[in-house]
Amino acid sequence: MRRDDAETLALGALGWIASDPDRAGAFLGASGASVEDLRDRAADPDFLGFVLDFLLMDEASVLAFAESLPCRPEDVMRARAGLPGGDLPNWT
Repeated sequence: MRRDDAETLALGALGWIASDPDRAGAFLGASGASVEDLRDRAADPDFLGFVLDFLLMDEASVLAFAESLPCRPEDVMRARAGLPGGDLPNWT
């Protein structure tokens, strides 16, 4: 997936996460970010990679996000691979 497409999908994921107070709270807690940080770092490819990492931690969330976009669930992983740090091996 091209990097700009990966960033677009990750921005969609950030919006999807932010649209639900429980999900947004979990993301803010996991990232240590504030609401202001979300706006300031939304264009940062490293931060967008973390957004997708957070989403990919829960299969049900990936499926729900993909349905809402719409995209294929595997596109989330492809987008992650297109952002910094996405080429790291997954040892689990």
